[in-house]
Amino acid sequence: MATDRTIHIGKYYGSLATMRARFDRRARQDAFTGSDAASFEQWRRQSRETLTKLLGLDRMERCAHEAVIDETVELADGIRREHLILQVEPGIHMTAYLLIPREVDPERRVMLALPGHMGAGKYSVAGCKEIPAVADAIARFNYDYGWRMARKGYVTVCPDCRGFGERRDEALQSDEEAAFMGCTCFHLSHMAEGLGETVCGMNAWDEIRLIDYLEERGAAEGWHTGRYGCLGFSGGGMQTLWLAAMDERVDHVLISGYLYGYRDSLLVLNGNCSCNYVPGLWTHFDMGDIASLIAPGRLFIQSCRDDDLNGPRGLVNVEEQMVIIRNAYRLLDAEERVTHDIRPGGHCFHPELLETFA
Repeated sequence: MATDRTIHIGKYYGSLATMRARFDRRARQDAFTGSDAASFEQWRRQSRETLTKLLGLDRMERCAHEAVIDETVELADGIRREHLILQVEPGIHMTAYLLIPREVDPERRVMLALPGHMGAGKYSVAGCKEIPAVADAIARFNYDYGWRMARKGYVTVCPDCRGFGERRDEALQSDEEAAFMGCTCFHLSHMAEGLGETVCGMNAWDEIRLIDYLEERGAAEGWHTGRYGCLGFSGGGMQTLWLAAMDERVDHVLISGYLYGYRDSLLVLNGNCSCNYVPGLWTHFDMGDIASLIAPGRLFIQSCRDDDLNGPRGLVNVEEQMVIIRNAYRLLDAEERVTHDIRPGGHCFHPELLETFA
Protein backbone atom coordinates (compact mmCIF):
# COMPACT_ATOMS: atom_id res chain seq x y z
CA MET A 1 0.00 0.00 0.00
CA ALA A 2 1.39 3.39 -0.97
CA THR A 3 1.94 6.13 1.58
CA ASP A 4 2.36 9.87 1.16
CA ARG A 5 6.09 9.19 0.68
CA THR A 6 5.97 6.28 -1.81
CA ILE A 7 4.08 5.13 -4.86
CA HIS A 8 2.27 1.85 -5.49
CA ILE A 9 4.12 -0.69 -7.63
CA GLY A 10 1.68 -3.03 -9.30
CA LYS A 11 4.16 -5.59 -10.60
CA TYR A 12 7.57 -6.69 -9.32
CA TYR A 13 10.41 -8.28 -11.28
CA GLY A 14 12.19 -10.48 -8.76
CA SER A 15 14.63 -13.36 -9.29
CA LEU A 16 13.13 -16.32 -7.40
CA ALA A 17 11.37 -18.03 -10.32
CA THR A 18 14.54 -17.98 -12.42
CA MET A 19 16.69 -19.16 -9.54
CA ARG A 20 14.33 -22.09 -8.91
CA ALA A 21 14.60 -23.06 -12.58
CA ARG A 22 18.39 -22.86 -12.39
CA PHE A 23 18.36 -25.04 -9.28
CA ASP A 24 16.29 -27.62 -11.14
CA ARG A 25 18.76 -27.66 -14.04
CA ARG A 26 22.00 -27.61 -12.07
CA ALA A 27 21.43 -29.24 -8.67
CA ARG A 28 22.97 -32.49 -7.34
CA GLN A 29 25.47 -33.06 -10.14
CA ASP A 30 27.62 -35.15 -7.77
CA ALA A 31 24.86 -37.30 -6.26
CA PHE A 32 25.68 -40.98 -5.79
CA THR A 33 24.77 -43.06 -8.84
CA GLY A 34 26.50 -46.37 -8.07
CA SER A 35 24.94 -49.66 -7.07
CA ASP A 36 27.26 -51.31 -4.56
CA ALA A 37 29.11 -50.64 -1.33
CA ALA A 38 32.51 -50.32 -3.01
CA SER A 39 31.32 -47.58 -5.34
CA PHE A 40 29.65 -45.84 -2.40
CA GLU A 41 32.93 -45.77 -0.48
CA GLN A 42 34.68 -44.25 -3.48
CA TRP A 43 31.89 -41.67 -3.78
CA ARG A 44 32.20 -40.89 -0.07
CA ARG A 45 35.92 -40.15 -0.41
CA GLN A 46 35.41 -37.97 -3.46
CA SER A 47 32.47 -36.17 -1.85
CA ARG A 48 34.42 -35.32 1.28
CA GLU A 49 37.22 -33.93 -0.87
CA THR A 50 34.71 -31.74 -2.71
CA LEU A 51 33.06 -30.60 0.53
CA THR A 52 36.42 -29.85 2.13
CA LYS A 53 37.04 -27.30 -0.60
CA LEU A 54 33.49 -25.91 -0.66
CA LEU A 55 33.48 -25.43 3.11
CA GLY A 56 36.96 -23.93 3.14
CA LEU A 57 38.26 -26.58 5.53
CA ASP A 58 41.49 -26.70 3.54
CA ARG A 59 42.06 -23.05 4.50
CA MET A 60 41.78 -23.61 8.25
CA GLU A 61 44.99 -23.33 10.29
CA ARG A 62 46.00 -25.95 12.84
CA CYS A 63 47.55 -24.87 16.15
CA ALA A 64 48.16 -25.97 19.74
CA HIS A 65 45.01 -26.16 21.86
CA GLU A 66 46.41 -24.22 24.84
CA ALA A 67 43.31 -25.35 26.73
CA VAL A 68 42.30 -23.49 29.89
CA ILE A 69 39.67 -24.47 32.47
CA ASP A 70 39.02 -21.19 34.24
CA GLU A 71 35.88 -22.05 36.23
CA THR A 72 34.48 -25.17 37.86
CA VAL A 73 31.00 -25.30 39.42
CA GLU A 74 29.33 -28.22 41.20
CA LEU A 75 25.74 -28.50 39.98
CA ALA A 76 22.76 -30.59 41.02
CA ASP A 77 22.68 -34.33 40.35
CA GLY A 78 26.41 -34.63 40.96
CA ILE A 79 27.38 -32.90 37.71
CA ARG A 80 30.55 -30.81 37.53
CA ARG A 81 30.47 -27.94 35.04
CA GLU A 82 33.79 -26.74 33.68
CA HIS A 83 34.26 -23.62 31.59
CA LEU A 84 36.71 -24.42 28.79
CA ILE A 85 38.63 -22.02 26.55
CA LEU A 86 40.22 -23.86 23.62
CA GLN A 87 42.33 -22.45 20.79
CA VAL A 88 41.04 -23.89 17.51
CA GLU A 89 42.98 -21.71 15.07
CA PRO A 90 45.79 -19.26 15.82
CA GLY A 91 44.11 -16.47 17.77
CA ILE A 92 40.62 -18.08 17.49
CA HIS A 93 39.22 -19.52 20.71
CA MET A 94 36.20 -21.73 21.35
CA THR A 95 34.40 -21.45 24.67
CA ALA A 96 32.41 -24.40 26.03
CA TYR A 97 30.82 -25.93 29.09
CA LEU A 98 31.88 -29.48 29.93
CA LEU A 99 29.22 -31.28 31.96
CA ILE A 100 30.87 -34.19 33.77
CA PRO A 101 28.84 -36.66 35.85
CA ARG A 102 30.21 -37.75 39.21
CA GLU A 103 30.80 -41.27 37.89
CA VAL A 104 31.97 -41.55 34.29
CA ASP A 105 31.25 -44.80 32.49
CA PRO A 106 34.22 -45.45 30.16
CA GLU A 107 31.95 -47.47 27.86
CA ARG A 108 29.74 -44.47 27.08
CA ARG A 109 30.56 -42.09 24.24
CA VAL A 110 31.29 -38.48 25.08
CA MET A 111 28.46 -36.35 23.67
CA LEU A 112 28.69 -33.04 21.83
CA ALA A 113 25.53 -30.96 22.22
CA LEU A 114 25.58 -28.17 19.63
CA PRO A 115 23.53 -24.96 19.90
CA GLY A 116 21.11 -23.39 17.47
CA HIS A 117 19.75 -19.87 17.17
CA MET A 118 17.87 -17.79 19.77
CA GLY A 119 19.36 -19.66 22.71
CA ALA A 120 22.52 -17.72 23.65
CA GLY A 121 24.79 -20.51 22.46
CA LYS A 122 25.95 -22.93 25.12
CA TYR A 123 23.90 -21.38 27.93
CA SER A 124 20.57 -22.88 26.84
CA VAL A 125 22.01 -26.22 25.75
CA ALA A 126 23.83 -26.58 29.09
CA GLY A 127 20.61 -25.81 30.98
CA CYS A 128 21.53 -22.45 32.55
CA LYS A 129 18.00 -21.70 33.74
CA GLU A 130 19.31 -19.25 36.32
CA ILE A 131 19.54 -16.75 33.42
CA PRO A 132 15.92 -15.61 32.87
CA ALA A 133 16.18 -15.06 29.09
CA VAL A 134 17.81 -18.48 28.74
CA ALA A 135 15.09 -20.07 30.87
CA ASP A 136 12.52 -18.68 28.43
CA ALA A 137 14.37 -20.19 25.44
CA ILE A 138 14.57 -23.56 27.18
CA ALA A 139 10.86 -23.46 27.90
CA ARG A 140 10.07 -22.53 24.30
CA PHE A 141 12.30 -25.01 22.45
CA ASN A 142 13.28 -27.66 25.06
CA TYR A 143 16.78 -26.36 24.45
CA ASP A 144 18.56 -28.00 27.41
CA TYR A 145 19.39 -31.29 25.67
CA GLY A 146 23.04 -31.11 26.71
CA TRP A 147 22.05 -30.91 30.36
CA ARG A 148 19.62 -33.78 29.84
CA MET A 149 22.36 -36.00 28.37
CA ALA A 150 24.68 -35.21 31.29
CA ARG A 151 21.92 -36.20 33.70
CA LYS A 152 21.74 -39.53 31.88
CA GLY A 153 25.38 -40.11 32.77
CA TYR A 154 27.21 -38.89 29.68
CA VAL A 155 30.18 -36.55 29.66
CA THR A 156 28.62 -33.81 27.52
CA VAL A 157 30.30 -30.84 25.87
CA CYS A 158 28.20 -27.75 25.09
CA PRO A 159 30.28 -25.35 22.97
CA ASP A 160 29.69 -21.85 21.72
CA CYS A 161 29.89 -22.03 17.96
CA ARG A 162 31.33 -19.02 16.18
CA GLY A 163 29.17 -15.94 16.57
CA PHE A 164 27.24 -17.25 19.60
CA GLY A 165 27.50 -16.69 23.36
CA GLU A 166 30.99 -15.59 24.33
CA ARG A 167 32.07 -15.80 20.69
CA ARG A 168 29.83 -13.04 19.34
CA ASP A 169 31.56 -10.60 17.04
CA GLU A 170 31.75 -6.86 17.61
CA ALA A 171 28.27 -6.03 16.28
CA LEU A 172 26.56 -7.87 19.18
CA GLN A 173 29.09 -7.72 22.02
CA SER A 174 26.53 -6.39 24.47
CA ASP A 175 24.65 -7.59 27.55
CA GLU A 176 21.37 -6.32 26.09
CA GLU A 177 18.97 -9.27 25.84
CA ALA A 178 18.52 -9.39 22.06
CA ALA A 179 22.30 -9.30 21.58
CA PHE A 180 22.95 -11.84 24.34
CA MET A 181 20.46 -14.30 22.89
CA GLY A 182 21.38 -13.62 19.27
CA CYS A 183 24.33 -14.35 17.00
CA THR A 184 26.63 -12.72 14.46
CA CYS A 185 26.36 -15.33 11.68
CA PHE A 186 25.51 -12.57 9.17
CA HIS A 187 28.71 -10.69 9.96
CA LEU A 188 30.81 -13.87 10.05
CA SER A 189 29.52 -14.90 6.64
CA HIS A 190 30.54 -11.57 5.15
CA MET A 191 34.00 -11.90 6.68
CA ALA A 192 34.44 -15.51 5.63
CA GLU A 193 33.19 -15.84 2.09
CA GLY A 194 35.53 -13.26 0.59
CA LEU A 195 38.40 -15.30 2.04
CA GLY A 196 37.14 -18.59 0.60
CA GLU A 197 35.72 -19.76 3.93
CA THR A 198 32.19 -20.43 5.23
CA VAL A 199 30.44 -20.35 8.58
CA CYS A 200 29.52 -24.04 8.20
CA GLY A 201 33.16 -24.87 7.55
CA MET A 202 34.49 -22.81 10.45
CA ASN A 203 32.09 -24.49 12.85
CA ALA A 204 32.89 -27.97 11.55
CA TRP A 205 36.60 -27.25 11.94
CA ASP A 206 36.16 -25.98 15.49
CA GLU A 207 34.19 -29.07 16.49
CA ILE A 208 36.74 -31.39 14.88
CA ARG A 209 39.44 -29.67 16.93
CA LEU A 210 37.23 -29.99 20.01
CA ILE A 211 37.09 -33.75 19.44
CA ASP A 212 40.88 -33.79 19.11
CA TYR A 213 41.02 -32.21 22.57
CA LEU A 214 38.52 -34.72 23.95
CA GLU A 215 40.65 -37.56 22.57
CA GLU A 216 43.67 -36.30 24.49
CA ARG A 217 41.78 -35.61 27.68
CA GLY A 218 39.74 -38.79 27.50
CA ALA A 219 42.87 -40.89 27.20
CA ALA A 220 44.23 -39.21 30.33
CA GLU A 221 41.04 -39.34 32.41
CA GLY A 222 39.51 -42.65 31.37
CA TRP A 223 36.71 -41.35 29.18
CA HIS A 224 35.53 -43.23 26.11
CA THR A 225 37.63 -42.24 23.08
CA GLY A 226 37.59 -42.97 19.38
CA ARG A 227 33.82 -42.68 18.88
CA TYR A 228 31.53 -39.77 19.78
CA GLY A 229 27.87 -38.86 19.85
CA CYS A 230 26.51 -35.54 18.64
CA LEU A 231 23.11 -33.92 18.81
CA GLY A 232 21.67 -30.55 17.95
CA PHE A 233 18.43 -28.72 17.25
CA SER A 234 17.83 -26.28 14.38
CA GLY A 235 21.16 -24.53 13.71
CA GLY A 236 22.65 -27.08 16.08
CA GLY A 237 21.23 -29.76 13.80
CA MET A 238 22.98 -28.08 10.88
CA GLN A 239 26.30 -28.22 12.72
CA THR A 240 25.67 -31.83 13.74
CA LEU A 241 25.00 -32.75 10.10
CA TRP A 242 28.25 -31.21 8.87
CA LEU A 243 30.42 -32.52 11.70
CA ALA A 244 29.17 -36.11 11.41
CA ALA A 245 29.44 -36.02 7.62
CA MET A 246 33.06 -34.87 7.73
CA ASP A 247 34.44 -36.67 10.82
CA GLU A 248 33.96 -40.44 11.07
CA ARG A 249 34.64 -40.38 14.80
CA VAL A 250 31.08 -39.07 15.19
CA ASP A 251 28.89 -42.12 14.60
CA HIS A 252 25.89 -41.65 16.92
CA VAL A 253 23.91 -38.70 15.66
CA LEU A 254 20.66 -36.84 16.38
CA ILE A 255 19.62 -34.04 14.01
CA SER A 256 16.45 -32.24 15.10
CA GLY A 257 14.64 -29.54 13.13
CA TYR A 258 17.21 -29.50 10.32
CA LEU A 259 16.88 -32.07 7.56
CA TYR A 260 15.10 -31.06 4.37
CA GLY A 261 15.70 -30.27 0.71
CA TYR A 262 17.68 -27.14 -0.08
CA ARG A 263 15.35 -25.96 -2.87
CA ASP A 264 12.30 -25.50 -0.66
CA SER A 265 13.96 -24.63 2.63
CA LEU A 266 16.91 -22.42 1.71
CA LEU A 267 16.25 -21.21 -1.84
CA VAL A 268 12.53 -20.49 -1.60
CA LEU A 269 12.88 -19.59 2.09
CA ASN A 270 15.80 -17.33 1.29
CA GLY A 271 15.54 -15.21 4.44
CA ASN A 272 17.15 -17.91 6.61
CA CYS A 273 20.34 -17.21 8.52
CA SER A 274 23.53 -16.67 6.52
CA CYS A 275 25.22 -19.57 8.34
CA ASN A 276 23.18 -22.02 6.22
CA TYR A 277 24.69 -21.04 2.90
CA VAL A 278 27.78 -22.53 1.23
CA PRO A 279 28.71 -21.06 -2.18
CA GLY A 280 28.33 -23.63 -4.95
CA LEU A 281 27.02 -26.37 -2.66
CA TRP A 282 23.65 -26.96 -4.29
CA THR A 283 25.15 -27.70 -7.69
CA HIS A 284 26.93 -30.67 -6.10
CA PHE A 285 24.69 -32.10 -3.34
CA ASP A 286 21.37 -31.91 -1.57
CA MET A 287 21.08 -32.33 2.19
CA GLY A 288 20.25 -36.03 1.97
CA ASP A 289 23.49 -36.64 0.09
CA ILE A 290 25.47 -34.98 2.87
CA ALA A 291 23.66 -36.97 5.57
CA SER A 292 24.41 -40.16 3.60
CA LEU A 293 28.09 -39.65 4.39
CA ILE A 294 27.26 -40.56 8.02
CA ALA A 295 26.31 -44.13 7.01
CA PRO A 296 26.45 -46.64 8.58
CA GLY A 297 26.57 -44.61 11.81
CA ARG A 298 23.44 -44.54 13.96
CA LEU A 299 21.32 -41.67 12.71
CA PHE A 300 18.22 -40.15 14.28
CA ILE A 301 16.32 -37.46 12.38
CA GLN A 302 13.59 -35.55 14.19
CA SER A 303 11.03 -33.50 12.26
CA CYS A 304 7.92 -31.58 13.30
CA ARG A 305 4.89 -31.70 11.04
CA ASP A 306 4.18 -27.96 11.14
CA ASP A 307 7.77 -26.71 11.18
CA ASP A 308 7.85 -23.74 8.79
CA LEU A 309 11.49 -24.51 7.98
CA ASN A 310 10.40 -27.67 6.16
CA GLY A 311 9.31 -25.37 3.34
CA PRO A 312 6.02 -24.87 1.52
CA ARG A 313 5.52 -28.61 0.85
CA GLY A 314 6.03 -29.54 4.50
CA LEU A 315 7.15 -33.05 5.35
CA VAL A 316 7.19 -34.05 1.67
CA ASN A 317 10.38 -32.01 1.41
CA VAL A 318 11.83 -33.94 4.35
CA GLU A 319 10.77 -37.38 3.14
CA GLU A 320 12.46 -36.84 -0.23
CA GLN A 321 15.78 -36.44 1.58
CA MET A 322 15.06 -39.41 3.84
CA VAL A 323 14.73 -41.59 0.71
CA ILE A 324 18.26 -40.56 -0.33
CA ILE A 325 19.58 -41.37 3.15
CA ARG A 326 17.80 -44.71 3.43
CA ASN A 327 19.03 -45.80 0.01
CA ALA A 328 22.62 -45.26 1.14
CA TYR A 329 22.08 -47.11 4.41
CA ARG A 330 20.34 -49.96 2.57
CA LEU A 331 23.36 -50.32 0.31
CA LEU A 332 25.50 -50.83 3.42
CA ASP A 333 22.98 -53.26 4.98
CA ALA A 334 22.31 -50.74 7.74
CA GLU A 335 18.83 -49.39 7.03
CA GLU A 336 17.70 -50.26 10.57
CA ARG A 337 20.26 -47.74 11.87
CA VAL A 338 18.16 -44.81 10.58
CA THR A 339 15.24 -43.49 12.65
CA HIS A 340 12.90 -40.73 11.49
CA ASP A 341 11.03 -39.37 14.49
CA ILE A 342 8.04 -37.22 13.44
CA ARG A 343 6.37 -35.02 16.06
CA PRO A 344 3.35 -32.70 16.02
CA GLY A 345 3.58 -28.94 16.10
CA GLY A 346 6.10 -26.34 15.01
CA HIS A 347 9.84 -25.79 15.28
CA CYS A 348 10.86 -27.41 18.58
CA PHE A 349 13.11 -30.10 20.04
CA HIS A 350 11.24 -33.05 21.54
CA PRO A 351 13.32 -34.61 24.34
CA GLU A 352 11.36 -37.89 24.37
CA LEU A 353 13.68 -39.15 21.63
CA LEU A 354 16.65 -38.88 24.00
CA GLU A 355 15.54 -42.08 25.75
CA THR A 356 16.16 -44.05 22.55
CA PHE A 357 19.17 -41.98 21.51
CA ALA A 358 20.89 -42.55 24.87
